[in-house]
Amino acid sequence: MWGKKRTVSPSTILKREQKWLRMLNNWEAFMSKNYKKVRERCRKGIPASVRPKAWLYLCGGQLLLEKHPDEYEELLKAPGDPKCMEDIRKDLHRQFPYHEMFIREEGLGQQELFCVLKAYSVLNPKVGYFQAQAPVAAFLLMHMPAVQAFWCLVSISDKYLSGYYNPGLEVLQRDGDILHALLRRTAPAVHRHLGKHRVEPVLYATEWFLCALTRTLPWDSLLRVWDCFLCEGVKVLFKAALVILAGALGPAKVRKRAAGLCETLEVLRHPPEGILGEDYLMYHMQRLNLTEEDFEFEHQRQTAKRRAMANRRYPLLSIFLLKIRLPSI
Repeated sequence: MWGKKRTVSPSTILKREQKWLRMLNNWEAFMSKNYKKVRERCRKGIPASVRPKAWLYLCGGQLLLEKHPDEYEELLKAPGDPKCMEDIRKDLHRQFPYHEMFIREEGLGQQELFCVLKAYSVLNPKVGYFQAQAPVAAFLLMHMPAVQAFWCLVSISDKYLSGYYNPGLEVLQRDGDILHALLRRTAPAVHRHLGKHRVEPVLYATEWFLCALTRTLPWDSLLRVWDCFLCEGVKVLFKAALVILAGALGPAKVRKRAAGLCETLEVLRHPPEGILGEDYLMYHMQRLNLTEEDFEFEHQRQTAKRRAMANRRYPLLSIFLLKIRLPSI
C-alpha cells in the first residue's frame, strides 16, 4: 500500500495553484475567517510553485518583513559576536553537503547561510547562534531569498520553537515528556517498551524537535510535514514523532530484537524507510486520535510537573546536550 508514491495529476495541481493564489492575494481574510480551509489545503500539500510564498505568509515572515523592511541589511552590518561567527563558520559545510546549493565551500549558498545565521545572532543575542538552527535556515534558503529565509527563521525560532534554543533546553525536555505521555495513548506497547528500557525522549527526539525534522525525513515527506507545521504549529512535529515511534517499534518482533536501550535507540535512529514515506506519514498523522484538548492538557500537566520538580530530573543533561555537535547530513 505504501511502496509506491501516489501521483497528483497536472490538472489537479493547476487547480490547487489557482486556489492558493486566490488565498495569498486575500490572505488576512482567509486566515481570520476561513482558517480551516487553509489548514485543509496545507494538509493536501502546497503546490511547489507557490510553496515559498505560502510558507512566508503561513509563518508570519511576510508580516515581519513588511514591518522591518531594512533591518536584515542593518543586522548584517553589525560585527556580531566573534564566538558566534566562528561557530557558524564551522557548521556551514555540515548543512545538506550534497545539495548543489551548499556543496561548494564559500559558495553563494554557504555565504547566504552565514548571513542569515549571523543576522539572527545579532537580532537575538540571548540565544546568539544555536547549532540546530543551521539546517532549518539551510532548508528555508533552498526555497526563498535570504531576507525572506531570515524572517521565516525568526518566526520559527521565536514562535513555533519558542524556548527550544534557550540555554538549559528546559522547554525541549518538557516537550519530550509531553511526547512520551501522548505515546501512552497512541501506542501503549511502544510506550511500555521505552519505559522498560529507560529510553528517555531526550535521547531520541532531541534532533527531531530542535531541527524540525530537517535532518530526519526524506525530501518529499519533509515538504509535506512543513506545509502543515507552518500552518498548525509544533503539534505537527509531535504527530510526526508519534507516527515514527509507532512505525519503528510497533511490530512485536522489532521490540523483541531491541532488547535494551542501545538497541532501541539504534532502531529509532534508523527507522524503516517505508514509515518515513510521504503517503505513510501523512496518512497516519491525520489518523491519530488526538485533539487540541489532549495537547493542551498534557502541556499544562507537564509544565506544572516540571515546575514542581524544579528540574531535579535532568540536573546535568542540559550541559551534556549543549556540548553535542550534530554530524553532517
